[in-house]
Amino acid sequence: MRDHIQFLLNGEAVTERHLDPTMTVLQYLRERRMQTGTKEGCAEGDCGACTVVLSELVDGKVRSRSVNACILFMGTLDGKEIRTVESLGTPDAPHEIQQLVAEKHVSQCGFCTPGIVMSLTALQASGTQKTKENIGEALAGNLCRCTGYGPIIDAAMAMTTDTNTNDTSAELSALRHDETVELSANVYGIEKRLYDPKTLDQLTRLITEHPIATLLAGGTDIGLWVTKHHKTLNKIIYLGNVEALNTIIEDDDVLNIGAGIKYADAINQLGALYPHMNTVMRRIGAAQVRNLGTIGGNIANGSPIGDMPPLLIAADAKLVLHSKEDERTIPLQDYFIDYGQQDLRTGEFVKSIIIPKPRTSQNYYAYKISKRFESDISAVCMAMSFDLVNGICSNVRIAYGGMAATPKRAEAAEIILEGHNWSEENVRKAMAVLTSDFTPIDDMRASKNYRMQVAQNLILKAWLEQQSDAPLHVLGADI
Repeated sequence: MRDHIQFLLNGEAVTERHLDPTMTVLQYLRERRMQTGTKEGCAEGDCGACTVVLSELVDGKVRSRSVNACILFMGTLDGKEIRTVESLGTPDAPHEIQQLVAEKHVSQCGFCTPGIVMSLTALQASGTQKTKENIGEALAGNLCRCTGYGPIIDAAMAMTTDTNTNDTSAELSALRHDETVELSANVYGIEKRLYDPKTLDQLTRLITEHPIATLLAGGTDIGLWVTKHHKTLNKIIYLGNVEALNTIIEDDDVLNIGAGIKYADAINQLGALYPHMNTVMRRIGAAQVRNLGTIGGNIANGSPIGDMPPLLIAADAKLVLHSKEDERTIPLQDYFIDYGQQDLRTGEFVKSIIIPKPRTSQNYYAYKISKRFESDISAVCMAMSFDLVNGICSNVRIAYGGMAATPKRAEAAEIILEGHNWSEENVRKAMAVLTSDFTPIDDMRASKNYRMQVAQNLILKAWLEQQSDAPLHVLGADI
């Protein structure tokens, strides 16, 4: 077992021992390395002022993506590379993107500019086609309160293909190993430890030995426990380097998605099967969040407002739970017992999600309602699936988030439609009985009356879309 992490910082190999595992990369850069180009804005992964580029080896090639340094823990960096705005250029010899930012008058107050530059750097390195849609998606997690988005887009459109010739694949390859890392530090008298296993067996053993340890995947939720709630996490097991959790296996009937797979790595395959799922997933956070956040983490934390569970429940997904003793598979909907309570035994963890491929006769619709298009939590999230043969509905599944203490199926509404005509009359009956399925609450995101009305109307929206065979766009919520 290793007692240190090794990573690259702007191409330089760094070794750290006895480092607070929950120190954020933002803190480390500004306070330990004096690299202050990376800014602190929101400290919760929303504003993008802290954006850096995270690189790692994937199938022997370097993959670089924008991430939020403010919620990324240092303990997760073993074998990876962080690039900051300081790595790009100098005042006398600026990087192409920095030059374009100056020429196009992108920078006004300048506070958010380094993060914007790094998001554009990640976009350039990805080789993604330069369209306004792709540029907008890459910059959705970078707030500019000086309203400089026009010049920002102009600068992005003027970028050439990746001009960075610094290939660090050899250096990253040299950092690879199959040992568990135990990073520990005594912080103001409090002992903190982070374990970073590399194999499923190592992970299983650690969870068995430390059953109350916090399991950390992408950190887009747990990061806020530290930065916003000021929680002390004494013992963490990091899942991000366990290869068995980072694979997608496809066969004729299902996709088996490892619990550690990030949103960004699953969108295309899931979206090819369920286009509506693609649309909702692209509204989860922004690029920086989707580049870190995992599908398994969104499920495992049991949030009643997580976007993925309703989408996957409607698709009849199953959950594979692994422990030292055995492995069991349960319907995803059965995992959620009550608020803060999941069907997870001591020593057990989410290994993968099994998602059936759609049948020829299957119709699938999914919608997210929120105040903002990106980087916002759902007021209501709904997914609906049914087979339609000769005008008759079967295998009806309607799932909601934000309507109850857990993600939940609308069983009474399903009964109205199951085995009956797919007609406006029956759809409206299903809408009416939704009041017996849910008793939503008032909170800062929506009133209970609004939630119920929206939830009912989304069933009607699915019917209207199916009738017109084209997606409907609603003012303020392109869902």
